[in-house]
Amino acid sequence: MNPYRPPWTTVALYLVGVLGTFLIVAGLIGIMYYYTLPAPVDQARVTERLKNLADLNAQNKEQLEHYAYIDRAKGTIRLSIARAMELTVVEWQNPAAGYTNLLGRLDKALTPPPPAPNP
Repeated sequence: MNPYRPPWTTVALYLVGVLGTFLIVAGLIGIMYYYTLPAPVDQARVTERLKNLADLNAQNKEQLEHYAYIDRAKGTIRLSIARAMELTVVEWQNPAAGYTNLLGRLDKALTPPPPAPNP
C-alpha cells in the first residue's frame, strides 16, 4: 500500500461532500427562484396595459400627424411628418442655403429668453 495515496473511503467521502455541496447550492437556487418569481399577469393587468398602449399610440400618432405650437413667443411650431419632409426636400435643393437656414433656426430656437426686469 502506497503511503501517499489516500484510501478509497476518503476519496468517496470527499466525492459525497462535493456532490452534497452542489445539491445544497442547487436547492438554494431553486428556493430563491421560487420566492423571487413575479406574480403572474392577470387579465385585468393585461387589459390595463393594452389600454395604456393604445392611449400612447394615439397620442404619438396625433403628435406626428398634426400641427401645434411649441412656443408661441418664438413662433416655433410642430409640423406633420409629411409636410416636414416636403419642406426639407425643397429647402435642401440648394445645400448651402439649407445649411445656413438650419443654423439660423437652431440659433433662434436656442436663444435664451431675456431676463425678467428687476422690480
